[in-house]
Formats: sequence, structure tokens, C-alpha cells
Amino acid sequence: MIYLLQAQQSAPGWTAWILPVGMIAIFYFLIIRPQQKRQKAHRQLLDSLTKGDRVVTSGGIHGTVVGIKEDVVVLRVDENCKIEVSRANVNAVMK
Repeated sequence: MIYLLQAQQSAPGWTAWILPVGMIAIFYFLIIRPQQKRQKAHRQLLDSLTKGDRVVTSGGIHGTVVGIKEDVVVLRVDENCKIEVSRANVNAVMK
């Protein structure tokens, strides 16, 4: 019996990086990038708030903006009821 020694071929070094780089790309395009877009849209929403806008807070409170301070929004919830909420908690502007 003659045993032939075969040279073991190894893959190039860069092939070991394909899977980790692919995973990072998938995480970026499926998780990180959409989150950044949502944050940018929310920031633009908060910057465009003006008096008279009807808004909904993240807690579900509906009201009309009657005053805007640095990081606080004053909402009129009822005829004689005004509340102050954090500007970051404004979730949406109603049309």
C-alpha cells in the first residue's frame, strides 16, 4: 500500500473575515440605520413645533401647544387646564 501525502490546501486569510463583516453589514442596514432615520425625523418634528400645533405625547395625552420653552412644551389639554411636558415626549403632530 502506498500512501500519498496530499498537501492540505488552506483558504486565503481574507475568507475568515467574510462572515463577521457580513454580520456587521446586516446589523447596520437592518437595525442601526433605520433607528438613526427615526431619531432624525423625531428631532426634526421637535424643531418644527409651533404654537397652535395639536400634538400627542408618548403617554397618549392630546393637547394644543400654547408655549415652548427650551426643553419644555406647555400644552392646553382642556379650556382651563395647561400642563408642561418634556419636549422629547412629544410623539406626533396631528393634522
